[in-house]
Amino acid sequence: MRETGTQQVEASVRLPDHRVPGPVGGLVRACHPEPTAVVTVLVTALAAASGLTPTRCLLVGGAVLTGQLSVGWCNDRVDHARDVAAGRTDKPLVDGALRPRVLALAAGTALALCVPLSLAVGLLAGLAHLTGVGAAWAYNLGLKRTPLSWLPYALGFGLLPAFVALGLPGRPWPPGWAVLGGALLGVGAHLTNVLPDIEADLAAGVRGLPQRLGGGPTRVLAALVLGSAAVVLTVGPPGPTGTAGWAALGVTGLLAPLTVLPVPGRAQSRVPFLATLVLAATAAAALLARGVGLGPGPGPG
Repeated sequence: MRETGTQQVEASVRLPDHRVPGPVGGLVRACHPEPTAVVTVLVTALAAASGLTPTRCLLVGGAVLTGQLSVGWCNDRVDHARDVAAGRTDKPLVDGALRPRVLALAAGTALALCVPLSLAVGLLAGLAHLTGVGAAWAYNLGLKRTPLSWLPYALGFGLLPAFVALGLPGRPWPPGWAVLGGALLGVGAHLTNVLPDIEADLAAGVRGLPQRLGGGPTRVLAALVLGSAAVVLTVGPPGPTGTAGWAALGVTGLLAPLTVLPVPGRAQSRVPFLATLVLAATAAAALLARGVGLGPGPGPG
């Protein structure tokens, strides 16, 4: 719920030329493709760096992908009435590319596939991942309207390292820095994702933590949380930080405030959230470059 008035016109002019037509294109748009792709790729890469076998890496990737798809599709289905009321012409349920029943079926199917794929990595690993996916569904179904709106993001992202580590031989619990760093990234993503929608959300009765804080305090909190995540993921792993680590900290240190800077003339811009995804990818790439994994010892370099 972020585009009204002139923004609706801009969306209708800007987006259609780049859309894949029909239900398939609608499903792609409704899954929130940017975070779905980034989270899937980063977790799969972390699994490989931590020493999981190729088969388990494929299972991890499939589980994360189906989980993310289910969450994105559930989100658009639950928000359908609000998106219609707000004139969200960028949403496939609003512009007629998808029917609500099709999207609901897609979300349920993805969730059903996520369960065996997650458990195939290992019972404890699968339960950790499914707990995170369940938290994301709980957010969609009601927690987004409460002061605890940040909690599903903290759980969902914080448990992703556990999903990888518990799939390793011996089922080690992931290091604390990985869980904390993931949780902080999740909370930061929540804050920057909601930023453009705060006023419209309040008008619709959605009063999660960012909406209760307001735009200014949310921007400050998001920058602090994301900056803290960058520091934790840089100095937390054992061993020397190295050039790659310090360079990544410098880049993420610049990106943290950038994620919350207002875009002139575009109060509803998604740039802050997209910058958050870049920050997460940069931090993860630095870990991989240092050969950091989630097993008892360093991952393969």
